[in-house]
Amino acid sequence: MIRVSSPYITEEDIEAVVSVLRSGMLAFGSVGKEFEEALARYLGVKHVVAVSNGTTALYLSLKGLGVGPGDEVVVPDFTFFATASTAALAGATPVLVDIDLDTYTIDVGDVERVLTERTKIVVPVHLYGHPADMDQLLSLSRERGVLILEDCAQALGSEYRGVKVGSIGHAGALSFYPTKNITTCEGGAITTNLDDVAEYVRLARNHGQRSRYYHVMLGWNMRMTDVQAALGLSQLRRLDEMIERRRRLAKLYFEEFEGVTHLRLPYEKPWAKHSYNLFTVWVEGEGVRDKLANYLRERGVETAIHYPIPLHRQPALANVKKSPGCCPKSEEASKHVLTLPLHPGLRDEDVRVVSALVKRFFAEHRP
Repeated sequence: MIRVSSPYITEEDIEAVVSVLRSGMLAFGSVGKEFEEALARYLGVKHVVAVSNGTTALYLSLKGLGVGPGDEVVVPDFTFFATASTAALAGATPVLVDIDLDTYTIDVGDVERVLTERTKIVVPVHLYGHPADMDQLLSLSRERGVLILEDCAQALGSEYRGVKVGSIGHAGALSFYPTKNITTCEGGAITTNLDDVAEYVRLARNHGQRSRYYHVMLGWNMRMTDVQAALGLSQLRRLDEMIERRRRLAKLYFEEFEGVTHLRLPYEKPWAKHSYNLFTVWVEGEGVRDKLANYLRERGVETAIHYPIPLHRQPALANVKKSPGCCPKSEEASKHVLTLPLHPGLRDEDVRVVSALVKRFFAEHRP
């Protein structure tokens, strides 16, 4: 089976983890702090705070930015569930807006239409590894006083106008799940240049404990471990190399699919550096996407759909606010997108096999 995504683990990664296990010092400590500092240097931000997962990172970022009951948080309708659910869990009302179909990122025009005096935060998602249009969002932030929280779960190492995502808004949330650009198995982090946000997250992730057994606020256990941080630190050293591998594989897909008229390939804006966390194509034709996915699976190629159900149709989010007519582009994307295999451990030959099968499918099944 050619996997759609797979963590790229080396002997160096394994040795880094084993070294911490042998030390007996497993909880968050010196290795975790080293990981935070290295990641802050990589991104060019003042603070990185490591936490237990990407959902935690979103939730604590929202709380650290002051979100609570009565506030509205604007999120794209086409993204992973946690982008909206964490806003609801923080006591705010998620407001769903549509996406731009070139990049599948947030439609800034739709954001403008839903802003009210209750809007606290806008959450652009750098979906699939392509940055959202941050200049337009920062302009809105200055004009309307809203804060910007970047959801960088799929985009560590991606760049907007030469600047790393996660360093542009008021805060950023990262995920280190096994399918992400680097992994700590589970894990996440908050990025920010704001001292008060970083201080809140450091306290909140550790039961509000300022010093041992001295608690200044209510908090949670949302820490990362040194075992996870050791893996993350080792992976971070190879992040740029792994992104370049992803980009080379994406380029090979583009070459293989030249002239294929039934696929809309990923688009990279001139101001963007796409990290291709996911290589997601648009399959033309009603119901053709699912037939192609089945065809590939039967021939040993795994695919995925990111995402088959827009947030406005999720039962758990039935009471959220929506932009007027929400969200036709998101709805269409959910019917047509298909993620093909792409990860640093994939061979060039694997890409050629996948591409050949896709082309054969269209030769046999004309949409």
